[in-house]
Amino acid sequence: MTAQLKATTAEIELPKGIQRILTLPNDQLGALWSSIVIDRAIKDKLEAQGILNFTVREKVSRTVLPLHGVILLVGPPGTGKTSLARGLANQISKAFPGGKFRLMEVEPHRLASSSLGKSQRAVTELFGQAIAEAAAGGPVVVLLDEVETLAVDRAKLSMDANPVDVHRATDAVLVQLDALAEQYPNLLFVATSNFPRAVDSAFTSRCDLIVEIPLPAKEACAQILKDCLAGLGATYPAVGKLANAPGFAECAAACVGLDGRAIRKMVASALASDPETAVRPEKVTLAQILAAAKAAKAARSAAER
Repeated sequence: MTAQLKATTAEIELPKGIQRILTLPNDQLGALWSSIVIDRAIKDKLEAQGILNFTVREKVSRTVLPLHGVILLVGPPGTGKTSLARGLANQISKAFPGGKFRLMEVEPHRLASSSLGKSQRAVTELFGQAIAEAAAGGPVVVLLDEVETLAVDRAKLSMDANPVDVHRATDAVLVQLDALAEQYPNLLFVATSNFPRAVDSAFTSRCDLIVEIPLPAKEACAQILKDCLAGLGATYPAVGKLANAPGFAECAAACVGLDGRAIRKMVASALASDPETAVRPEKVTLAQILAAAKAAKAARSAAER
């Protein structure tokens, strides 16, 4: 987190379960949106759905369009869902100049409790008080990261193995979503999940849009790898030149099957191929990057077996 974002959060006494609140638009989130390498059609659809939430819900009855103001992003870890959600909030705010938008980020793990009834109470207070009060003050986008933590699939839980509080917490989320949808048309939830099958079906039925964020294709892998090398090139010019060297395409092809985060970590692994390269990162070669990509894919395949 940058110093600017820290300062923004530090000025506010945050309610339990809220990680930070940012005023939008935010230049850093704008840059984040631009940096995400993904099919343009996915970005356009997300942006359009988010804008529609704030243009239509206040004017059209929910009996006509039963919108809940919820977008769900699903997909493997490392595909950029959280970054995409943050950037989306910023893009939406730019469509409404002077709209005084804010982004609220929920920390779901802070709401869990081993004490009977406390998780349900914490969820109710977060949604029914903190989020409601924020929405009463102007348009808000709420990021619900790892939403399966709050809306776990009750059909897959055992009442013997799982505390009744887990079931009640999910019930509370659903009740509050319905109430907020009815009262605050200027509120949008953007939720993410690495494990969509763990999310309660009653939650997904309330989503206005569910989008799968896939692993990057070959062209996207090449762009992510190129961006990473270019970034390193600002400090180590020789590394930046590798993106235009023979053998780059083979390295990019070897990255297919890795997510964006894994590709960047793979480059770090290549820089640590041996002590000499670690001391002088500008000496890294495409052969080392290729070997690191193959090793990363092998490790992922072994973990998935």
